[in-house]
Amino acid sequence: MTTETSKRNDLEPSWLKSLAVEFEQPYMQQLQAFLLSEEKAGKRIFPSANELFSAFRHAPLDKVKVVIVGQDPYHGEGQAHGLCFSVKPGVAVPPSLKNIYKQLHEEFGLPASSHGDLTAWANQGVLLLNSVLTVEAGKAASHQGRGWETFTDSVIGIINRQREGVVFLLWGSCAQRKGLLVDRARHCVLQAPHPSPLSAYRGFFGCGHFSMANDYLLGRGITPIDWRLPEHAPLR
Repeated sequence: MTTETSKRNDLEPSWLKSLAVEFEQPYMQQLQAFLLSEEKAGKRIFPSANELFSAFRHAPLDKVKVVIVGQDPYHGEGQAHGLCFSVKPGVAVPPSLKNIYKQLHEEFGLPASSHGDLTAWANQGVLLLNSVLTVEAGKAASHQGRGWETFTDSVIGIINRQREGVVFLLWGSCAQRKGLLVDRARHCVLQAPHPSPLSAYRGFFGCGHFSMANDYLLGRGITPIDWRLPEHAPLR
């Protein structure tokens, strides 16, 4: 990672204004110390430092229309780039994302994208937020319980309080715990099983979440999300 979590200037300004106080909290200081110790021990941490807060950079607070909550970053080489469920161009599309594409095909007839880069969604105001923002290479869930969950709880709380009419797509129990922080009188909360091959057939397939999200936005006079992805992922 090569940088400290307290490098808050990496955050997009509207997010920084609301989240700056979090970087002064004891839990964040402890998280920073943990990450630095892992780096000094020679462990590789994904995503890279300049991609750690990508979700916020692409979807400023005042532009967020939809929130999709993931678990922790992909731990394979070249996969994670700070957007949940998304992978860098040139990387094989992960199984859960393949199932997301299948659901999009069911709802809109969209062909499965040949790549897994979801930046085009993020640029339209889809906050692709993992519950945990870092992971050790090759070790899934290795940074759970270190403090990121508290940070991302704060993110959800900020959206809940400062915005109105945001759609939360919560797939699986981890994401649905975040939903407890959302006022359902102010926002739209849609829940389904996780799109993982282990659970997608228990209700993710057929959930209709993408069209339901757009119908909700349209009902509030908000431009819906174009869930199509460009044929070629953007160059980085």
